[in-house]
Amino acid sequence: MTVSRALAQLAAEGLVVTRPGAGAFRARPARAVNAPAGDTSWQEVTLSADGAADLVPRSVDASGVTVSLAAPPPGVIEFNGGYLHPSLQPERAMAAALARAGRRPGAWGRPPMEGLPELREWFARTIGGSVTAAEVLVSAGGQTSLTTALRALAPPGAPVLVESPTYPGMLAIARAAGLRPVPVPVDPDGVRPGLLADAFRATGARVFVCQPLFQNPTGAVLAPDRRAQVLRIAREAGAFVVEDDFVRRLAHEDAGQLPRPLAADDPDGVVVHVGSLTKATSPSFRVSALAARGPVLERLRAIQVVDTFFVPRPLQEAALELVGSPAWPRHLRSIAAELRARREAMTAALRVTLPELTLPHVPSGGYHLWLRLPDGGDEAAFTAAALRAGVALTPGRPYFSAEPPAAHVRLSFAAVAGTAEITEGVRRLRAACDEVFAGKGST
Repeated sequence: MTVSRALAQLAAEGLVVTRPGAGAFRARPARAVNAPAGDTSWQEVTLSADGAADLVPRSVDASGVTVSLAAPPPGVIEFNGGYLHPSLQPERAMAAALARAGRRPGAWGRPPMEGLPELREWFARTIGGSVTAAEVLVSAGGQTSLTTALRALAPPGAPVLVESPTYPGMLAIARAAGLRPVPVPVDPDGVRPGLLADAFRATGARVFVCQPLFQNPTGAVLAPDRRAQVLRIAREAGAFVVEDDFVRRLAHEDAGQLPRPLAADDPDGVVVHVGSLTKATSPSFRVSALAARGPVLERLRAIQVVDTFFVPRPLQEAALELVGSPAWPRHLRSIAAELRARREAMTAALRVTLPELTLPHVPSGGYHLWLRLPDGGDEAAFTAAALRAGVALTPGRPYFSAEPPAAHVRLSFAAVAGTAEITEGVRRLRAACDEVFAGKGST
């Protein structure tokens, strides 16, 4: 198997040629072609010439997303990761599910455009309430689902209300679609309903995007008394609520009973629900669901078909095999315990080693902590100093659609190898703090 993989790699690099029945042979060296250098400067004019009617630049800033996708250099501790460390991923269960799925009759055929009926039914059951399989579309990951939802619900130039702070990938989606993100502040109990109502009145927005459960980056959970208020305020404004339920399957062992998705308590079709398997499995296991009721469902379906046709059937079949296997609940219990242990290790290390960094809320779900830097702190300088000390972290500025109230950083505890690496990473951050905050109240 090792030799086979090596030959496949050499063939991909153009160094060998394989001939069935004959063997593998060294490839002829490619001839160098002295092609004239092109001039792509014209694109700068064309890409910015969107017309005077466009109110929002259509340039795409992916920096807030790539910071959590890029692998850090060797030896650097990954506090900026957005996915589970390979040791936490159910690799054997996914491999077995994929193998079983590949043997299913018709597994490599064209699936229904809306998704496999059995998988749609599974997603509907996990949402709960009166949501049915007919109101669910299988999609290719949460990011794709959010893109589809915003394109379906708001025309270019329109305002879209967002939590502040919020997930940078969603802000990038909105701006790439020509939308205008308008921030609505959150506190430890989620979005503030009074400010949400004010924002709807002031902007005339028809969309509000939120993460009611373990919000990114604050970890806030929308309080029970605010859930009905948010739906009522949106309904009175004639607006949709896009519910990004991205980490429901990453609740910690001590989380207790989780609140239902907003979509489960929404008979009027206010909520467009996004749920995904990716965070609890692997970044490459991109299977998610869009759920909605009413005429908006057909628009979501049409946009998804135009953009992607459908999610590959083998991946859908593998998802069905995975969530239906005994390994699935065991995996969820395992990561619930492991994430709790990692969270406790990080919070304990921060309190002892970095008391000047404020931790306003300790979440019972998700994979990160949201820290406020000392007053006057420079998060860009701290991020750079941390990298010099051997730690990659995420600066807070990209999480705000307007001017932030203070400097923040986000530390992930899911992408590292274990609690020992967490403790070592926090120890290294001590040197970064001493470098950047010397004379500003650090100890």
